[in-house]
Amino acid sequence: MRPTTGAASRCAPPACPDPAWTRIPRTSQEVDATPARRARPRTWLPAVTWLVGAGLHPRASGTTLAVARDLALRMDYRLGFVLYDLEGTAVRCGVSTATVKRHVRVLRELGALAWHRHGTKRNLRLPGRAYTATATIYAATIPAVYDAAMGHRLAGTGYGAQLRGLTDEGRTRAVGAVRATPQPVDKRHQGATLPTQRAPHSLGPHHDVPTPDLDGGMNYTSRQNRSTKRDGSGVRASHRSPWQVAHDISVARQVRPLVGWTQREGLRRLAFALRPLIDRGLDAHDIAAELVGMALGWRPAQPAGYITAALTRDGRAGATRRPEEELTADPAAHREWQQWLAARPADTPARTDDDRRHARLYAWDRWYEVAAHYDEDPDDALDLYGTRLCAYAVKRSARSAASPA
Repeated sequence: MRPTTGAASRCAPPACPDPAWTRIPRTSQEVDATPARRARPRTWLPAVTWLVGAGLHPRASGTTLAVARDLALRMDYRLGFVLYDLEGTAVRCGVSTATVKRHVRVLRELGALAWHRHGTKRNLRLPGRAYTATATIYAATIPAVYDAAMGHRLAGTGYGAQLRGLTDEGRTRAVGAVRATPQPVDKRHQGATLPTQRAPHSLGPHHDVPTPDLDGGMNYTSRQNRSTKRDGSGVRASHRSPWQVAHDISVARQVRPLVGWTQREGLRRLAFALRPLIDRGLDAHDIAAELVGMALGWRPAQPAGYITAALTRDGRAGATRRPEEELTADPAAHREWQQWLAARPADTPARTDDDRRHARLYAWDRWYEVAAHYDEDPDDALDLYGTRLCAYAVKRSARSAASPA
C-alpha cells in the first residue's frame, strides 16, 4: 500500500471524536426529511453552542458560532426561518463567502439547519429592479443528539416533534445548571456591614408632602374602573370579547357602503363608534338609516368622531328629557296606538321590519310626504319612519311654510 504523503494527509478530514455520531446526509437536510425538530432562535443558539463545543463535527469552530450568531440575530422569532444572505453574512462576520458556505454546510450536517426553500438565480422581474433572484431560506433545527444529552422528552418525530418534558437525568442536569449560575450581587452593600435592626419609619407628616383633600375625591382608580370604558351614549361598558369585536366590524363593513360620508373612515374606528347602535339590537340597514339623518348635505372630516359625539349628545338629551316630553321610539307602547290596532280592518297587511327599514332609508328626499303623514297620524308615522326622519320632515315643513312665497 502506498504511504500517504504530507499534502494528502493535510487535505484529509480529521477523524470524528465520537464514532457513534454520524453526519446528517444531504438528502435529509430538507425540512420535510430532516430528523431534527424545529426550533426558535432563543433555544437554537444554545444548542448550536453545545454542538460545536462537543466536538462532534471535525470542521466546527468559532467561525461556525459566529455564522450561527449572525443567523440567529436575523431569524424569525416565531417560525425560526432566516434568509441565507451569503454576501451580507460574509461582510458582517469578516470572512469570505466560501468560508460562510463551508460553515453553513457544517451546521446542516450537525442537524442545526435545514432547507426550507432553495434559492435560484431565476429573475423574479420585480418592478423597479433590473435583477432579483430567489433567496434561500433556512429553518432552525435541533438534532436528537442534543435532546438526548439534555434529557428532553419529545412527542413526535422529525421536524414537527415537540418538547414535552424532561427525564430524570435531564431534570437533575437542569437543577444543577440553575444552581451553578452565579446570582447577581448588590454592589451597594459590598464591603459594608448591614445593620441587624432598622429604625422604624417616622409617623409624622413630611413637610414636602401635601395633605390629601378627600372632599374632592380620591386620586385612585381601581382595576375594575380601569378595565371599563364609556361608550357613545355615556354608559360605562364592560370589556368586549373578540367575538363581539369581530361582529362589530362585520356590521360596520355592511353599513359603510350604504352611507356615503362614512366611506373614508376605517372599519375598526367605525365599528367602535357604532357600538351603541349595535348594542341596541339594530341591524346594518337600521344603523344606516340612523346615520343618514345625522349629516344631511355635508361630509364630516372625522366620521367616527362625529358619530360618537352625536350619540353622546342624544344620550345626554334623552337622560335630561322629562318623560312627558319624550317621543318614544316604539309607538306600540302608546294606549291610543293599541286601540287603533284593535279597531283597524283585519284585511290590512301587517307592517314588517323590511317596510320600516326601506322607508327610513329612502324617504329622506320625500320629506313632504313624511310631514303630511305625521300630521295625519303621528303614531303611525313614527312607527314607519322613525323619530329622526319625522323630526327632520316636520322641521323642513315648518321652514317651507315660514319662507315667503
